[in-house]
Order: sequence, then C-alpha cells, then structure tokens
Amino acid sequence: MAWFRRSRDTLSGAPGAAASANYTLGGIEIGSPWARASSHATGNGGGFFTLANKGLVPDRLIAASSPAAERVEIHAIKVEGGDLRMRQRENGLALPPGTTLTLKPRGYHLLLIGLKTPLEQGSRAAVTLTFENAGSIDIELVAAAPGPVGQKAF
Repeated sequence: MAWFRRSRDTLSGAPGAAASANYTLGGIEIGSPWARASSHATGNGGGFFTLANKGLVPDRLIAASSPAAERVEIHAIKVEGGDLRMRQRENGLALPPGTTLTLKPRGYHLLLIGLKTPLEQGSRAAVTLTFENAGSIDIELVAAAPGPVGQKAF
C-alpha cells in the first residue's frame, strides 16, 4: 500500500488530463480517468476519475471489472490514528442527481487487485463500470506518474 503514502500535494485530478477521454452514459458523466503507474512490487493499482450525475434519476456505481486485473473493488479510505485503512464499499457509491464525486488518491478509488502486468506511465487499462440504473460502460484509465512520496501517511 505504499502507493497511498503520498504528499498532500498529490494531484486529485488526472495528471495529463489531455491524454484521457471523458465518457457519458445516460445522465452519468465520467471525466479524466487515470491510474497510478505501478511497480512489480505492489501487484495492485488505483483508478481515479470524476463521476457526475447530470440526470434526474439517482444512480449508484455498483461494480467495476478489468481484464488488466484479477478483480476490481470500489474502495474508500478511512484514517485510523496515523494510518490509512482501505475498505471496500460493499454497496458501491451513491450518485444522487446533481452530485459530482471525485475518485482520487487518499479518497474514493477503484482498487485493481492482482494486476496481470504493471501499469507503466502512458499505458492504458480497460475498465468496465457498472451502474445500478444507467447500465455499464467501458472506459480506459491512462497510467500517470505516481507523484511525490510523502514523509508520512495522513
């Protein structure tokens, strides 16, 4: 989990946003999807993007999958003392109408578990997002540099 131990200055949006696409599925908009470049040591990766519900119907991100990983889970970060703990969001992420969520380092994110190959800077990983009402959409995460390593976990 060393890739979570970054400085507070870590980008919350996509580094190199021009390299990634935006997607629309009904009233759901997915913006600037990206992933941290990974190493052989971790075997896991993080996926990040913005989710906006521009529609009139509540929705929920309920699942994600990728051929690049054994499995993908929707996660949140919880601070316990001086440590960060990840926990799976069993019920996904709620998206009421008019809501925008930012999946970012040190917050909500996708955890790509058991990467089949490391995510190298500039590479792309296909991910399928499944929403309760809108259905499924295929997106690509563009791997970006992991950012500076912080002195301690927050």
